[in-house]
Amino acid sequence: MTQRESRIVLLAAAATACCLVPAAVNGQERIRFATYNASLHGTAAGEIHKRLADGVDPQAEKVAAIVQSVRPDVLLINEIDYDTGGDTAQLLAEEFFAKSQGDRYPILYPYVYAIPSNTGIDSGLDLNNNGKTGEPADAWGFGEYPGQYGMALFSRYRIVEQDVRTFQNFLWKDLPGARRPLDPSTGKPYYNDETWNQLRLSSKNHVDIPIMVTARPIHLLVSHPTPPVFDGPENRNGCRNHDEIRFWVDYLKGDDVASAQHIVDDSGKRGGLDADALVVIMGDFNVDPADGEGDRQIIETLLSHPRVQDTTPTSEGAAVSKVDDAGRPERDTASFEHANMRVDYVLPDHRAQVRESRVFWPPHDSPDHELIVESDHRMVWVKVEMP
Repeated sequence: MTQRESRIVLLAAAATACCLVPAAVNGQERIRFATYNASLHGTAAGEIHKRLADGVDPQAEKVAAIVQSVRPDVLLINEIDYDTGGDTAQLLAEEFFAKSQGDRYPILYPYVYAIPSNTGIDSGLDLNNNGKTGEPADAWGFGEYPGQYGMALFSRYRIVEQDVRTFQNFLWKDLPGARRPLDPSTGKPYYNDETWNQLRLSSKNHVDIPIMVTARPIHLLVSHPTPPVFDGPENRNGCRNHDEIRFWVDYLKGDDVASAQHIVDDSGKRGGLDADALVVIMGDFNVDPADGEGDRQIIETLLSHPRVQDTTPTSEGAAVSKVDDAGRPERDTASFEHANMRVDYVLPDHRAQVRESRVFWPPHDSPDHELIVESDHRMVWVKVEMP
């Protein structure tokens, strides 16, 4: 048994002994799923790992306090550095989540899965057409260093790692009807053919992570599409954001449907998700159904997909914020410089019974408000009974 496997066994035993694994209610498991963009990224590789190593870091302590307040059973953290061994994510779990923050109870995650990311991996191409290569914008996904803005999953339930499907290398051009960016002044493609034929779709990754709750896995579909901004009139990031979200629409069509056969994972397996599989979609998708830039129709298409349900989580803090909002202010999940937006999502299977659905956004007069100041995003969580 490896050191990592021994650690999983010990944490799983501790979680069970402390009654931290949720019990079944009427034969169904009540599970709390959450996603949170924690902004745990640095300016150079290894910086976040070094910050977390001694278990003392003000930002990570606030993240852990939020986690211990909400107490999700399955948690996706967006924007945490990825390293090959998953050591940074493991440090967050063991040195912060598993240690009491103030008067909050620790929370143990026996299973941690650090997700490989395209961010900061140099493409060798000039992706922003400025005549230079090797810049952050020239990486497969924008980043100052490999692994910046990565993702990690923390779970009380066993992650079936041998069945995880990643789509880090899936080519953008292989998505039927891909929105290839155009230069509006010429009407010609922004990327030449040589570049277009190499571009990856995922700015970070698209990952199908099965977890075992009972005898049947739940497939967690997680991603963090690029923001549909920080580009030019060609709208290259807007086009990519649209297609990164549309990927999941295609993936949900099933593994035996011709319209999903273009999907090939990094191990060469073709097709989408089995039509009867249980599913939960989670992540920071960087687009609001009513506000801001980005294609609102594509996020509406995902929200209304027949295989999932939009639980429209809300918060008191967002509802009382004095910010112009074309949508429903109480549904916002992020506070940007000029607007609040709904950009973070947890979409449970359509067969799940929803018990709670919230955004962790304490109002200014709450003592917990100081916990959310380190990130412009808020934790979104949904409590469901899964069949």
